[in-house]
Amino acid sequence: QVQLVESGGGLVQAGGSLRLSCAASGYTFSRYAMGWLRQDPGKESEFLAAISWIGGSTDYADSVKGRFTISRDNAKNTVYLQMNSLKPEDTAVYYCAANYRGHVARNSYEYEYWGQGTQVTVSS
Repeated sequence: QVQLVESGGGLVQAGGSLRLSCAASGYTFSRYAMGWLRQDPGKESEFLAAISWIGGSTDYADSVKGRFTISRDNAKNTVYLQMNSLKPEDTAVYYCAANYRGHVARNSYEYEYWGQGTQVTVSS
């Protein structure tokens, strides 16, 4: 079955960095665009970054542009999110998701598969 497993979350001080990974299995990873979104309890999910199926196109939310970088390794079926200059407002549960259309997408409804999430907490 399809599985997306995030890792790399944790507690970090403001200004620090984290690298999230998302390992995919159960589908043809290289044919899907991938995205990272986050969610606070009681709030809607927030788009962060997306990368097309071969990595030629990327898209970022304004809130993370210049601080976060999305990348993928199709040989390892893994997508990454490098997060630098973290701020307390970046605290949330971070999810990776797969979009079979192959192009970058910002809306949560465009993603067919989701991981279970990993907590990122940024202390001030």
